[in-house]
Formats: sequence, C-alpha cells, structure tokens
Amino acid sequence: MGKHWDSVSTHPEHGVSGRLKALVASGTLKPDAAQQAMALRFDRLLSELHVQRPARKSSALGWLFASRKPESVAAPKGLYIHGGVGRGKTMLMDMFFELAPLKRKRRAHFHEFMADVHDRIHKHRQKLKAGETKQADPVPPVAASLIEEARLLCFDEFSVTDIADAMILSRLFGELFQRGCILVATSNVEPDNLYREGLNRDLFLPFVDLLKQYVEIVPLDSVTDYRMEKDSGLPVFRHPLDSEADAAMDAAWRRETAGATVAPATLSFRGRTIAVPQAAGRVARFSFADLCARPLGAADYLEILAHYDTLFVDHIPLLGAEKRNETKRFINLVDTIYDHRARLFASAAAAPEDLLVTRKGTEGFEFDRTVSRLIEIRSTEYLADHNARYSTGVTKA
Repeated sequence: MGKHWDSVSTHPEHGVSGRLKALVASGTLKPDAAQQAMALRFDRLLSELHVQRPARKSSALGWLFASRKPESVAAPKGLYIHGGVGRGKTMLMDMFFELAPLKRKRRAHFHEFMADVHDRIHKHRQKLKAGETKQADPVPPVAASLIEEARLLCFDEFSVTDIADAMILSRLFGELFQRGCILVATSNVEPDNLYREGLNRDLFLPFVDLLKQYVEIVPLDSVTDYRMEKDSGLPVFRHPLDSEADAAMDAAWRRETAGATVAPATLSFRGRTIAVPQAAGRVARFSFADLCARPLGAADYLEILAHYDTLFVDHIPLLGAEKRNETKRFINLVDTIYDHRARLFASAAAAPEDLLVTRKGTEGFEFDRTVSRLIEIRSTEYLADHNARYSTGVTKA
C-alpha cells in the first residue's frame, strides 16, 4: 500500500513478516497466507509505535494525577485477533511483543492480569480505610499504576468468564485507553461473543464497544490447527477411567517423586487455604474434584503453579450440562497450566476431544481451545519448553 517505514528496524523484512518468512524458509513452519497477512498488520503497528515514540515524553507526568480526569492521549489502534485454536495467533503476537519498541510493555494471560487488577483494587481500598488516600474510586489510580508500568498490553487467549472481571472491564479499559494504552489480544471468539451467556451481560457490553473503538478486530482464518500435528503420544493423558489408567498414574507419580517425601500441603492465599492432597518438591497431585468441584478460580490456579510446575489430576469425568461450573474451572485450569508451561499428568473418562458431551454457548467455543492445549501439552516441543523454563529449579515469577 506504499506504506513508508520510518527505519530499517520496522521494515517488513525485519519485523514479524521477516521472522515468519525465516521460519518458513528453514522448514520450521509451513507457508500460510493468512498468517503472512496478519504478520503485515503487526508490522504496520510496529511502524506506528516507532513513529509515535518521540512525541510521548511531554505527557509523562500526566500519570501522576490519577484523581483528576486525564486528558485523552493519542495512541495507535491495537489488534484483537480471533480465530480457531492452533492457527498461529499466539506465535505471531509473541513475535510482535518481542519487537515492540516500548520499554513499558507487558505480555500476560488475561486471567493473571485481572487477578493483579483485583489485588490492586483491594490494596487501594485498604489504603482508603486507613486514611492514606481520599480517592474513593479505586479504578482511576489502579489504571494509572498499570499504565505507568506498561503502555502496551498483550493478552493471549482473551476470554471473560468471571462476573467480577466482566463488571469492571468497561471502566478499567475506559481509563486505560484514555491514558494511551495499546491493547493486543488473541481470542477464540469475536468480541460480540465474549461473555455471551454471562450474568448481567448488559453491564459488560460497553466494554465490547470500547474494543471496537480502540482496537482493530481481525479474524485469522488459517485452515490448519498446527497443534494437532505435534501430538507425540507421550503418556500424560490416560483414558478411559479404569484400573489400567490408575496404575499408569501411580507409576508416573512414583517416577516423578522418586526419593522425595510425599505429604499433604496447605497453601495460604488471600486469607484462606488451598489444600494440596499430595505434594513432593515441585510436584503435586489432585483429583478433578479437588480442583474443579470446589469454588476455585484462575487466581487460585496461579497460586498453585507458583509452588508446583508438575500437576497430576486424577479422574476427570465427562463434562455434561450438569457440570457447567466444573467445566469453566477446568478450562481455566488448563489455560493456566499451558500458559505457565507446567506439565500435566491426567486420567480421564475420555480423550480430550470427547470430554465435553454438551457443546453449546461460550463453553463450546472455549473447550475447543482446551482440547487443543491438552494435545499440545503432550508434545515434545512443549516438554522442551517446560524443561527450559524450570531446569534451574527456580519458581517462575
């Protein structure tokens, strides 16, 4: 389109497009026209970020005055990329994030980000109670602190399932966008289908309007689920539920905990406790009921994975309409495991693609992602990622 690229570092050959082409040339990836078109969109955003950078210094002090309504800060439109699982959305966004010429940038799982937001809101309210601030509304100062740390936010697999998140998103991102936030997100669903059957959805819909105003909505229509090609059949997901599956899980548990003391553990988190039935070092074992039949959320799973990088989950049942809450929690659990590159050993009533017996609504969309992730967790590439991340034995921050 005759686009002028302001420096060699933002020319397509040196941006996401260049990296994608290099992977194709090396044989690591197959040519994919949809991915290449999306890479060009990322390159245009990189160029806009490079052009805008010098003009931002004069407004740096604006973030200090959270109690006043901030002046609107101009920013390029972000990207919201939606499409089926395993199409390359995350890969392209990660390339973009690495190349983005901003020091203040953050790449996070959406649930992890929102857990941080709620923690900040809680701390602000504690300050209000203690008389340390007169600002009754916590959202503007929380938005100000977030934008101080990261002007560019990149979310992988954006989905909204929690009513507490849904109710705050419009106000939070209204403040963030006004302060110049640039949002890049991947999702399985288009914005109009977010939180589709959630409680009080009318209060969530203004957030969808905000997305359409500040973010370019783009589908990624690659026809191949590349994750499905990675399934190596590693024995980490046993089905059906029978004595053979139990024996395989017990054998794997003995192997993973060899020489370590196995005992129950308790995690203290936000004034309550999370029971861990069996633990040894960085390995923990739960039943499906322990993790998904109890009222646990994404923040609880994040806390568990702060202590353990290998989880055993026994007896995952078929997930029908009567287990809708359990299904939502299982989706969040798998998302958290995957995002932290933790290992999963599991026994289940059926193969991943057959676990959800009633496919409708939001859970149907989201469970496609869960299936794909359960398959990728079985791949040698995923195991290599896990080993690279945890080989030092240091807990991931």
